[in-house]
Formats: sequence, structure tokens, C-alpha cells
Amino acid sequence: MKRSLLLTATLFMTSFPSLADEALAAKMKALFPKADVDHDGLLSSTEQAQAAEHVKKVYGEQWSQKILGMFSLAAAADKTVSTEAWLKQVAENTREVAMTTERVAMRDGVKLATDIYLPAGPGPFPVILARTPYNRVTHHESAPGFARDGYAFVNQDMRGRHASEGENLPFIGCGWGEHQDGVDTIEWIKKQPWCNGTVATIGGSAGGITQNLLAGAVPSGLKAQYILVAPSDMYSDVSYIGSAFRKADVENWTTGNKFDPRALEIHRSHPSYDDYWRANDTHTRFAMMNVPAVNVGGWFDMFAQGTIDQFMGRQHQGGEGSKGRQKLIMGPWQHAVGKMPAGELTFPDANRIPIQYDPVRWFAHYLKGVDNGIDKEPAVAYYVMGDTSMPGAPGNEWRYADDWPIPAKEKPVYLTADKKLTLGAPAQGDAYHEYTFDPANPCPTIGGQNLTIARGSMDQRKVESRDDAVVFTSEPLDKPVEVTGRLWAKIFVSSSALDTDLSVRICDVYPDGRSMLITEGIQRLRYRKSREKPEPLTPGQVEEVTIDCWSTSIVFNAGHRVRVMVTSSNYPRFDVNPGTGQPWSEGGEKVKQTNRIYCDAEHPSRLIVPMPEMQKSSAE
Repeated sequence: MKRSLLLTATLFMTSFPSLADEALAAKMKALFPKADVDHDGLLSSTEQAQAAEHVKKVYGEQWSQKILGMFSLAAAADKTVSTEAWLKQVAENTREVAMTTERVAMRDGVKLATDIYLPAGPGPFPVILARTPYNRVTHHESAPGFARDGYAFVNQDMRGRHASEGENLPFIGCGWGEHQDGVDTIEWIKKQPWCNGTVATIGGSAGGITQNLLAGAVPSGLKAQYILVAPSDMYSDVSYIGSAFRKADVENWTTGNKFDPRALEIHRSHPSYDDYWRANDTHTRFAMMNVPAVNVGGWFDMFAQGTIDQFMGRQHQGGEGSKGRQKLIMGPWQHAVGKMPAGELTFPDANRIPIQYDPVRWFAHYLKGVDNGIDKEPAVAYYVMGDTSMPGAPGNEWRYADDWPIPAKEKPVYLTADKKLTLGAPAQGDAYHEYTFDPANPCPTIGGQNLTIARGSMDQRKVESRDDAVVFTSEPLDKPVEVTGRLWAKIFVSSSALDTDLSVRICDVYPDGRSMLITEGIQRLRYRKSREKPEPLTPGQVEEVTIDCWSTSIVFNAGHRVRVMVTSSNYPRFDVNPGTGQPWSEGGEKVKQTNRIYCDAEHPSRLIVPMPEMQKSSAE
């Protein structure tokens, strides 16, 4: 497994572009004569706008905004830009940034390798901190660009990683426990002569996890955070989704990044939510948090629901400085913000975070006191997905809201005896669908909210014909239907075994037959009542089980169908349930599980779907 696959969230950060490259500097210099259409040695406002539009078409929105910012700084009182002023801006933005390395001692004496990038000038400066397990030398979150913009940038290898001392275990020392490396680092930063006393943090994926844990430790001097694709709860968002072990990603991430082998052993030895997980669960710390943050996630990201939960917890339950001061951005992305395709679908206008939520604006406001209005932007920006095969189809656009979830009616969509999905309640009678799950032949994972294996929206038809899968499909829709919010499956089930899993996949079925995965969920049934205390099933007894299918936003277009597939595995995304009431072991007992999904009036299995009022698309 290539480590770069694990770092895509960081690689697609949207901070200032780095111009420290001779070829890029030459292009910046050459931009002026090309933009100077009337050859008068000055760029008018119109010529500046035309130049920025050209840059946008060739290099993208981020570069266009950078160029406009440089024009603004170079402009004279009459808003024109001279050759001399432009070359001065290019020189400033391509200069080398000084970097020094310190070994910063934590409270227990362990020293962490820490790089410091300083702006030109005497200082002191506001500071942006990033902490990473991926090697600070190669992953520095656009540190030179931030330094050129007037921030001191501090980039640190986490405890036990690369050049830092300590145990090589994931996120040890990142939170509020015995070791508080984030807190200690901020205290060290505040004592440095180049720090003006204000500190913010930035990072994605693991670099976002450490930010959430740091916020839970409530450090003094932390003024803002910019968090990409990060979870809230290391148990339910990361390692045990619905209490089923997230096999592929946890194993691949810990081994591929060369953590101590004990890391995987520790994860496997805590299948229930206990004090080990509670010590890194930020839900328990929301009321103490006191810092504004931007939370960026993707509908197909492995931490999609955790990103939303982090926003909601801080926004609604947070302490002073946190409550009401959060932002949430949810795009149609996987673990790489701004990157398309998302599996087998490519959504339009999804190649970056909406510009008004750019980290440059965020830090300018909270670290430099710039009244740029970002605090007044809507609290939520979310991308409504739609039919990608039809230009102008409803959805496929950004929308904005003051809070999350948006207003929507939760409607039950019933699973029927004839394998339909309907809004009408099922009829009287004894109706069920029976299948037998063999642990030796699990249902394969095809895409989904993954990191280290195939991910994103993918066609599920290859698995929908399996004998151990029950597929329910609606009639073709006569009009578009929007679903925005969190989905839940309420399934009445019985099993011949002491334990089994219920895996639910929700798909958008295109007129050409493609069954495209939109969201999904799983529940290990011995944890159906509590994630803390497993309880075996009583064979043959019918019970209602709730499966969290996480959140999404999509318009199912007219002519499309909605599909729900229910089975008892999703491998290797999750480990296989042996059916014995015990965790999987290679040499342990495995039993076949004969399961029934009930679909009658007494046992109305259903999907709970949040349906807002259909909005008129901006394309209409």
C-alpha cells in the first residue's frame, strides 16, 4: 500500500499556493506583459480581472484568487498595477522562507522534532501549528506560503513518529490524558519571541484528529482551527462502525504507516466501547471546547458522519468561544477534499472548498483581526449531489444553511414482501425474506466510505444477485426527490445464530441499470442494544434493530429508482461475523447464520429518510 494514498486529505489542502519554484516565478513575471493588452506598462482593473480569469482556466480557482490578492497588494491609489509593483509582489511571494528545527521537550521529557518557518521582519507573529504522523519534512501543510503571508508556521512530528521520541502508537499524547503534547507545544510556542500569543491549528485526516483531541484538552491561547476529514469518536467513527471492526482500513493504516505492531493488537483487544475509547472520545469534551473551527468533510469520506457530529457537538453544546462559531463544509468527496471522481461518479463544481471558507480568510479573521466577514458566512455549506449523466439535472450544486441538520420531514420508506420500496405501510400477514450467510463466503466490499481500498460511489450490481443479499427497489420516480440528512434503517430480524451482522447499502439506480452506492451502514447484532455491553441473540426471536446509515445529500432524479440491499457482511471493509457471539479468530469456530428480514404490518422494516422541500435548482 502506498503511503500517499493515506495522505490525500493533506495533499489537497486549500491554503495559499507555494510559489517557491523558479519556473512558477518565471510564469508570474511573464503574466504582466501578456495581461497588458494596451502595452502602457500598467494593468487596469479590467486587465487584472482578465488575467485572473485566464489563470483560473489554466490553473484553477485557488491560483486565480492568489493572483487577485497579489494585484490588490500591488495596486496604486487609482487601482492600476505597474510593472515595478508587480515584480516586487512576485519577488515577495517567491522568496525562500527560513526554516529551523527544534527538539521541543514535553512534560515527561520526551522531545518532539519541530520545524519553524518564520516570515520576514522582526515579528512577533501569529502562529499556525500542524502536528502530523506522516513526517513533517514531506508534509508541511503549505508552511512556506503561510509564512510569506505573515504567519509563523510550526510543523511537528507526533510522539513516536519519524524524528520524534516516544512510543510509536497512534495519537498517543494528542488529547487530555497523561501526555498532552499539543497543549505542551502551544505553551512552548507562546514563550517564543516570534509568537504574538495567538495560535491556530490546521491539518487533515490524522492532522485533523489531533486537532479535535487538542480542542478537548482546552489549551490556553488556541484561537482557531481548520479541520479536514476528521472523526469525533475513535470507536464509532474510526475502528468499530456499528461495533463491527473496520478491518481493511485499520489494518492497512497501522501497518502501512509502520506503527508499533501493538497498535493493531490494542484496537482488536477492545471490541466494546470502554475506557480506552472514552479517553479519546471528543463527544465527552464538547461542553469544554472554546475555539471556533471549520470542519470539512465529504459524503464518501471514511469520517463523513464524524465530521458532521464534530460540528454539531461544538456548535450546539460547546463552551464560550465555540458554541455558535463553527462552520461545516460537506462536499461530494472521498478522503481527498476537492478531488474528483468520487469512485465512478464525477460531480460538477466540486473541485475545491467554496472560496468564502478558505483557510486564508479564516486565519486572517481570527489571528490578524481582519474584518473580512467570514464569521458572518452561513454556518453550513453542503453539496447536493444529483444525476451525473444528465446536464442540468436537479442537484449537483452547493447550498448554504444556518445550521445542521436542515429542516426536513423524516419519512418511512417500507421494505415489502415483493421486494419493493414504498411509502405505504405493509399489509397484514406473515412476510419475511430468508437467506443463509456463510462466514466462509462474505459479500465483497465495492466502494463506499473507505480509505485504503476502493472507495466512493460504485456500481453494486455484481453483489446484488448473491443468494445472501435481499434487494428492495422502488418504482421509477415520477419526479425528483431530495434526501438530505441522516438515514436510519429499522429492520425486524431473526437469526439462527447467537450473533450476526446487518449490512445496508443504499443506492441510486440509473435508467441504464447502474446501481450507484450513495451511503451505507452496518450493525453487529450482539451490540444492538449497547456498544458497551454485548448481548447474544436468542435464536429465532424477532427483534427490531437500528442501523445508522450516516448522512448524505442527493436528489434522486425522475426516472431513477432507489434501492436498498440488506445482507450480513461487507468484506474486507469490515471483519466477518463468525456467528458465535465472539470476535473473529482465524482458528475459532464459525457457524452459518440463517437470517430472516420481516416485512409485514406487525414487523414493518423500513428506512427513515429525511426529505426536505425540493428547492429549485440554480441550473433551472
